[in-house]
Amino acid sequence: MSFKDKVIVITGASSGIGKALAEELAKRGAHVVLGARQYVTLCEITASLETKYGIKALAVQADVSKEEDCAQLIKQALSTFGKIDVLINNAGLSMRALFNDVDLAVLKNLMDVNFWGTVYCTKYALPEILKTKGSIVGISSIAGYRGLPGRTGYSSSKFAMNGFLESLRTEMLKTGVHVMVACPGFTTSNIRVAALSKDGAAHGETSMEEGKMMTSEAVAEIISDGIANRKRTLIMTGQGKLAVWMNKLFPKFTDKKVFELFAKEKNPLIK
Repeated sequence: MSFKDKVIVITGASSGIGKALAEELAKRGAHVVLGARQYVTLCEITASLETKYGIKALAVQADVSKEEDCAQLIKQALSTFGKIDVLINNAGLSMRALFNDVDLAVLKNLMDVNFWGTVYCTKYALPEILKTKGSIVGISSIAGYRGLPGRTGYSSSKFAMNGFLESLRTEMLKTGVHVMVACPGFTTSNIRVAALSKDGAAHGETSMEEGKMMTSEAVAEIISDGIANRKRTLIMTGQGKLAVWMNKLFPKFTDKKVFELFAKEKNPLIK
């Protein structure tokens, strides 16, 4: 698949993986529709992409936890470009708090953004993607295959996303629509800095060693290649692939190893 003149909608496009995807896909010739809550930042990004790559870019202020915002995002994409070839459900929140301590509103917020945001955008974009036989992509996580301590809400939302997209892929099997789940490893983006604490406030710092992580740009390149090659699933690191298979084959042993790994975090929640 060539991205030349394709129309690609990206949620959560104001920073991190979403912003890197906008850059990578514009570089490959796609027109991009960028959705996020940070409208001024989106406008700066779209202006930069149009200047650098000679493509067309549209900024749309959208909170994906709101169904009407998702509907408007798709409507504006269609009114500007007349079609949609790819939807990338990237908008997401993370968390870092033990379930025993966390306010349940934090888990609801994560589910509203990570799961329902994907459902809403996909619902409104699907009729157009059926016409173009395009792609629907979910930016998920290894946490969608293996529950992680201190991330009950995040893992739950990504498990739900994975189940939704797997069901949808099966429904779309004879339609020509491509559905892909992409699972980056730990990535140097602001999602961990903005991760919600037990009361819903942003942590403001990461608990991980950033120097050992994938860059957002590297993740964006892998995802773009995956869309071009119409891949089913992308698990991007050896550690991630090992975690998925170990959890299937040796779940009790994997519980212990995951505990040990997260006990080594900065200011660990489990000891």
